[in-house]
Amino acid sequence: MKTICICGGGSLGHVMAAVLGSHNDLKINILTGHPEAWKGSVCAIDAAGKIYNTAINKATGNAADVIPESDIILFCLPGYLIRETLLKIRPFAQGKTVGSVVSSTGFFQNAEEILGSDAPLFGFQRVPFIARVREYGKTADLLGYKKELLMAAENIRDGFIGLWSDWLMTPVYKLDNKWEAILSNSNPLLHTSRLYSLWNNHEKELYSEPILFYEQWDDKSSELYISMDREFQQLCKRYDAHIPDVLTYYESVNAQELTQKLCSIKAFKGIFAPMKQADGEYMPDFTSRYFTEDFPYGLQLIKDLTVKYDIETPTIDKVLDWGIKIIQINRDSGVQI
Repeated sequence: MKTICICGGGSLGHVMAAVLGSHNDLKINILTGHPEAWKGSVCAIDAAGKIYNTAINKATGNAADVIPESDIILFCLPGYLIRETLLKIRPFAQGKTVGSVVSSTGFFQNAEEILGSDAPLFGFQRVPFIARVREYGKTADLLGYKKELLMAAENIRDGFIGLWSDWLMTPVYKLDNKWEAILSNSNPLLHTSRLYSLWNNHEKELYSEPILFYEQWDDKSSELYISMDREFQQLCKRYDAHIPDVLTYYESVNAQELTQKLCSIKAFKGIFAPMKQADGEYMPDFTSRYFTEDFPYGLQLIKDLTVKYDIETPTIDKVLDWGIKIIQINRDSGVQI
């Protein structure tokens, strides 16, 4: 029996724990900042009503309690916690296989620096599931599956990726290189293009009801997403990273078709834009991870790499500058980010 330690208690942490632990040959530990909320077991419920239920072996905030006995460490963490958590596990992670469900916010770069260039590392290109917590530490919704998953693996034996195909009940294929996982036109471009289209110059606007992030997606957001992706693809060529452009990925030929596609994806239904209530009305929530994760970690990483190769990115610059400005304004005004 193998033991997997999941680092992070967010939506993906809940669902990954429930799905992976549903296999008899896996034992699940949780390393989280809120171990007291994890009692006994966790379950994930998919859209068809299928339930994955898992007994949690240990839940703790102390890496020394779970890392030494774990075979695989899986990060389900926001970008700002990756480096900090790698430093916490380093004294106990020698020889351990360490990976992340999100590779676009600096996991490989930080892991190689902290754990060593010969450390066994892996990372998904896109997250395995769309997930939402229902009751923290107990239940979560698994909103959508992927037809296949792509993973980068460094210093890892043959057969490892095949294990994940079994555990996630989805074909998992190995990427040609780690840059095909590090570079992503998913959340770092998808989320930021939508946020900019919604609220550029409308940051203080109030709404009578919350906005659906995907079901109300519009052509303006699609055009911006496509434009950012064109700049992003220039970077991919520099790293020999074969990542489908967004039109190809979403089986569309123009912005209008992309809009229709994003509005109609079943797994995206019911997902709201990051907003909060204010006196019975709704306003943008700039403390959401859509902002604090995807601008300073996802999109900024892409921008930093384009600078290295003198790639011009006027659209990415415009969106990134706006997002960083919004985050800084909220920090300066005392809003907790």
